[in-house]
Amino acid sequence: MTALTTSAQAGTYGSAINELAPVVGRSEIEIAAPPEVVWGVLTTLDRWPSWNPDVKSMSMLGELAAGSEFRWKAGPGTITSTILRVERPRLIAWTGKTLGIKAIHVYRLEPRNGKTFVRTEESYDGLLARLFRRPVQKTLDQALADGLRYLKAEAERRTAG
Repeated sequence: MTALTTSAQAGTYGSAINELAPVVGRSEIEIAAPPEVVWGVLTTLDRWPSWNPDVKSMSMLGELAAGSEFRWKAGPGTITSTILRVERPRLIAWTGKTLGIKAIHVYRLEPRNGKTFVRTEESYDGLLARLFRRPVQKTLDQALADGLRYLKAEAERRTAG
């Protein structure tokens, strides 16, 4: 993977996190649902609060496309995010800013025998991420694992129904 150091480069590559950031997290899960179902759950952004209890509010400005913005509340701050790249139904990447932290988040979906293997990775850069690296790392790791568990539960619920 390419290490990203500026948001301009992130816009160019659009599918890689900042490997040089002080906080980098990864998680993965297998979901018993086809990629199209998982993609639908993941990319219907305004519905996140209905299946992910960590997301308190969400507003999408525009359609699901590179350059579109969305604002959401998860944790103590409101996050302003910009979509970097969309490859239906395989990849979505965005940047986010909150409380002095600059994030890059990527989801990759891979079909596997009627199921979907999902990998997510995220990097945090900025003063808070550098000063409080350990607790921020712990929070990010937990958020990625929880987010995938919630995604799995919702996608499998929709597939069963």
